[in-house]
Amino acid sequence: MARLQRTLSLGSVVLFGIAYMTPIIVLGTFGILAQSTAGMVPAAYLAALVAMFFTAMSYGRMASAFPVAGSAYSYVRKAISPKLGFIAGWAVLLDYLFLPMAIWLIGAAYLHSAFPAVPQWVWVLAFIGITTAINIIGLKLANGINALLMLVQFLVLIAFVALCIHYIGGDASTPLWTITPFFNGQMQMPLIMSGAAIACYSFLGFDAVSTLTEETRDPRRTIPRAIMLITLIGGLIFVGVSYFVQVAHPSFEFADVDSAAYEIARNIGGDLFVSIFLIGLIVGQFASGLSAQASGSRLLFAMGRDGVLPKSFFGTLHARFGTPVNSILLCAVVALLALKLDVTTSTSFINFGAFLAFSLVNLSVIFHYWIGAKQRGVRELILFLVFPAIGLLADLWLMVSLDHLAIYLGLVWLAIGLVYLGVLTRGFSQQPPEMDFQETA
Repeated sequence: MARLQRTLSLGSVVLFGIAYMTPIIVLGTFGILAQSTAGMVPAAYLAALVAMFFTAMSYGRMASAFPVAGSAYSYVRKAISPKLGFIAGWAVLLDYLFLPMAIWLIGAAYLHSAFPAVPQWVWVLAFIGITTAINIIGLKLANGINALLMLVQFLVLIAFVALCIHYIGGDASTPLWTITPFFNGQMQMPLIMSGAAIACYSFLGFDAVSTLTEETRDPRRTIPRAIMLITLIGGLIFVGVSYFVQVAHPSFEFADVDSAAYEIARNIGGDLFVSIFLIGLIVGQFASGLSAQASGSRLLFAMGRDGVLPKSFFGTLHARFGTPVNSILLCAVVALLALKLDVTTSTSFINFGAFLAFSLVNLSVIFHYWIGAKQRGVRELILFLVFPAIGLLADLWLMVSLDHLAIYLGLVWLAIGLVYLGVLTRGFSQQPPEMDFQETA
């Protein structure tokens, strides 16, 4: 049986994870975060980082116990129960299915700001059409191109921060270093948590490196460390960049909150830089959307192939291109919701699925180590009960802090999943089919 060679080091895995998170998204969602937190975006990212750090520890614990692809689905299924594992997988499916919609909506919002004469829906349809066609044909970006796109993103981020510092230096009344973006007399914790609930969108994908298990040297040790480092490094990038942008633009009033960074880029760098920024952001969103739709369609195909979803529709490949065309088209149809949703609701809705999956992973640590393996020393009490419990409570707090419409839509999605699970298991009397993520990793 053919096996992948274990060639990836810790550094390689961390770089993959950071690239998967698309760091430039900190600028793409800055406006909605500034508005929801009343101008305290760095505080929201710091709160999100703390919550995600505890959850990342839980992912690391489970990756060490079960070094297989499948992440939340596999961990919850093995540690708690197959039925709850299905719910975790259903929550993850929400992210995979709707993430392309949010990515394209953000890109379309910025293009509309740059070219207001062109309606935003035109840009949305353009993103959907071009990306769907590429994924159906089966074209993939080479690793070298992906690395180049990542470099472009980092250069844009560095330039943005440098121009923010230069802009702040031109105003003697504004100090470069201040605690105001993190704490002031008017701050309200509910606003910060509401912002943190949205900010967690930027962290999505920190666990994606679990799919590299078969290609990583010493995966039981390397993957958990990589997950922690990716979360920490990504969080520090988000906190640092948002700090300088917030100090340069302390107001949370924008001409268009969905594309606020476009307005800020013009203020700090003029017409030339705003063009460079727009190119960097759109290229990043395009590449990210291409990958997200491909990943989502592969997950739908795997669920169809393994009998979790109807095989006749989801488990088939295009005769010529060998791609899951039905699943790709479904992702495209779902993305049409971007014509009716704003960035805040779309990202919050996706985060509902993420927080549900995160909560179940934290719970799986307690079930596997504390309850199942009965590891109950003082050290184990902290690692396998206290820390995952903190992560669980933080994720639930973030979930209830989401936009009310997003919570409603998320509960509807969960209800559909429960009904489908009942049908799939003949009234919960049987176990649901098990998915083989090794073939989709």
